[in-house]
Amino acid sequence: MLYRLHKSGFQAFLVGGGVRDALLGLHPKDFDIATDAHPEEVRALFGNCRLIGRRFRLAHIRFGREIIEVATFRAATEGTENNGDVEHDHKGRILRDNVYGTIDEDVWRRDFTCNALYYNIADFSIWDYVGGVDDVKRRRLVLIGDPDRRLREDPVRMLRAVRFAAKLDFKIDLAVQKSIRKNRELLSNVPPARLFDEFLKMFQAGFAETTFELLREFDLFRMLFPETDRALNDDDAFLRFTRTALANTDQRVAAEKSVTPMFLLGVFFWAPVKRSAEELRSREKMSVAQSLSLAAYELSGRQQSRVSIPRRFTTPMREILAMQPRFDVRRGKRAMNLLEHRRFRAAYDLMMLRSSCEDFDPELAAFWTDVQNQNAEERCKSFDLQQAPRGTSRRKARGHRRRRTKQQ
Repeated sequence: MLYRLHKSGFQAFLVGGGVRDALLGLHPKDFDIATDAHPEEVRALFGNCRLIGRRFRLAHIRFGREIIEVATFRAATEGTENNGDVEHDHKGRILRDNVYGTIDEDVWRRDFTCNALYYNIADFSIWDYVGGVDDVKRRRLVLIGDPDRRLREDPVRMLRAVRFAAKLDFKIDLAVQKSIRKNRELLSNVPPARLFDEFLKMFQAGFAETTFELLREFDLFRMLFPETDRALNDDDAFLRFTRTALANTDQRVAAEKSVTPMFLLGVFFWAPVKRSAEELRSREKMSVAQSLSLAAYELSGRQQSRVSIPRRFTTPMREILAMQPRFDVRRGKRAMNLLEHRRFRAAYDLMMLRSSCEDFDPELAAFWTDVQNQNAEERCKSFDLQQAPRGTSRRKARGHRRRRTKQQ
């Protein structure tokens, strides 16, 4: 892609995290390209190109499952406020920005110095306008320009600062730290759907525990999950429970095992949901499972105003929380049927996490671990059941009688 752009008469640079990670000896997760070609010119060169974006027009070029993002150099924002292609909200956040410029202008639109490095395909050099190479060597995270202004332009940069610091083991510059503490409330002005994307990047990339600690240090976690944050402040046991879950998530990522936001959301919501469920049962007559399910439903609804969580995650999350009381019972057919529930594994993992943090009986936890490895006869004995007789069930017999009547 770089060579095709270059041979077609355009400037073409590898830019951002790919250059930074290569300098650090890491394997870059993805690659971005910056060019003076406009999006329509990029699309004319690549048949597998799709143009996206309202805030800033981008070209996505797909190769199988890989997507390479190509951005046209952006112009400086000074003096462009009245341009029809630039729009800010009343707090200074950029809503739309489609003013193209040169590389000399584009560099000042990047967020951190370590992300403002351009690898030039023409002569294999790195163009560094802002001291990014030195900051990479010193492992410092420095914002380009005035930190207050840059965070007002895009408050998500606060979360990016925390994410990069956790991932790269960088120290956040003191001026940036001060600005984050001053401007953190601006995150309430960011679309909740965008914050969910940031949540995935922060907590599912293998450095969730460190990210969590930094978010708490700068009081940013409260901006994302306010009710969870209050529970963390009130309950040391829940704090240990959350830290253990995050450490386990990082271990799974390191072992290349699957992780799902549904489980981690269940962890974050467990204490506030349990407290709310107790309040519901004090007012209305309902089972523990019903109160947990309703409390999780109500909390999920309130949470949408901060971090918009898709239903495909909130629905199973509510199920695994509501299933927790069923692990207290180990006798009878209903208890044995729990093993066949489609959410059993996730609910079991949450129960085992609770057990490790003294929130669940370890003897019961051992029972549910052992019973999974038993054969049918051993399971029936464990659940105090006799072997079910072979033959036609009552439901099938009733159906058979109906068919005979119809034939007559």
